[in-house]
Amino acid sequence: MSARVLIVDDLYPNVRLLETKLSLEYFDVVVAMNGPDALAICERGACDIVLLDVMMPGMDGFEVCRRLKTNPDTAHLPVVIVTALDQPADRLRGLDAGADDFLTKPIDDTALMTRVRSLVRLKAVTDELRQRALATRAIGGVDPLALAVADTGENARILLVEDRASAIDRIGTALAQHHHVTVESDPHRALVLAPEGGFEVALVSLDLEGFDGLRLCSQLRSLERTRNLSLIMLGEMGEKTRITRGLEFGVNDYLLRPIDRNELMARVRTQVRRRRFTETLRGALQASMELAITDDLTGLHNRRYLDRQIGPVFGDAMLHQKGLACLLLDIDRFKTINDTWGHEAGDEVLRAFAERIRAQVRPMDILARYGGEEIVMVVPGVDLPEAQAIAERIRERIEAAPFAVQRGIRDIPVTVSIGVAVRRPTDTSPADILGRADAALYRAKSAGRNRVEAAAA
Repeated sequence: MSARVLIVDDLYPNVRLLETKLSLEYFDVVVAMNGPDALAICERGACDIVLLDVMMPGMDGFEVCRRLKTNPDTAHLPVVIVTALDQPADRLRGLDAGADDFLTKPIDDTALMTRVRSLVRLKAVTDELRQRALATRAIGGVDPLALAVADTGENARILLVEDRASAIDRIGTALAQHHHVTVESDPHRALVLAPEGGFEVALVSLDLEGFDGLRLCSQLRSLERTRNLSLIMLGEMGEKTRITRGLEFGVNDYLLRPIDRNELMARVRTQVRRRRFTETLRGALQASMELAITDDLTGLHNRRYLDRQIGPVFGDAMLHQKGLACLLLDIDRFKTINDTWGHEAGDEVLRAFAERIRAQVRPMDILARYGGEEIVMVVPGVDLPEAQAIAERIRERIEAAPFAVQRGIRDIPVTVSIGVAVRRPTDTSPADILGRADAALYRAKSAGRNRVEAAAA
């Protein structure tokens, strides 16, 4: 997978060395010699991942990383700090600033390229979601990027798969200060537990007794219900080859024993925040999709949804010679309700009207607001007598009890007129059925309202 890699370093020889290595691996390279230029490049969306030196004049790498990770427009960019600093305190500062990894020079080329590819793949997962979120922000919706960046990365449900008593005590105790931790020493039980526990992160020991921890990671990554679970490997210094393989198939991060408590907390926090970032974007996408096909007032599907769905339903009924009915429902004298009680009361009536009808709908039926106070119900698999019976039942439910408005202070009696039509062999489109239902509704209104009229089958 190719990508645009931003190298940020104030020393040209360092830049040139990294640029050569990355180019040989078919990455496109962008260069910044200082922090402000790097921030500008990232804000323009001109890179996919950042390799960041720490020791630069003016703005050091820690500050650049912090600014990237707190800006909703750049927080999604993976950042790997590549530096000569090798003290645990330096590593912790980088991870606390939000870096996805901290590599000390001289860099192992295989480890670097594996890490870059791994992070680029993870970023690709969120890119489309992020574009949809930007569209939501552009039309004035709630900004999901800002919500995602604001997350603290705490109070996560974490699964620790470890069978060493001393490691369980150390790691579990540390994590339990900020998270909800479940410990499982049996990898087989862990594989069953993981999909059911609502976990956000799983830490898996690679050297479990009698079991390959890397295989467990692979199984968790392949299962549908744990595919998006953040995975962190716990390994020994001599297991770097296995760790590299894990990163290649999608494990998110790793920790080497002896595990530093502060680094553990920082890496877990990073993974929690990254997963929640993705889940927030995914939720925003789902909400925007629902918004696009949902009527704001009634919560029913809108005309756009009806137009998309009724064609395939009609085609299926024609192909298999099955029944198909359309009910067109209209509140009687709705204008009088608005004029007498006000438009807010009218809206309350319309919402309650929709809810009463919704209670009569099967999962395979289509219910949509057609316009104004009209609602369409598309009912597959029924003939005219069945459709009339459904319509009559709805009419009775609407008339049976008045509609409470103005916080329950007033009750308004409401009735409904319904036009019913079913598919005919000569119909060429859903418009034919809807047209007959509309004509039947007109007859119901003309005949005195609060009644069901049906077009001839």
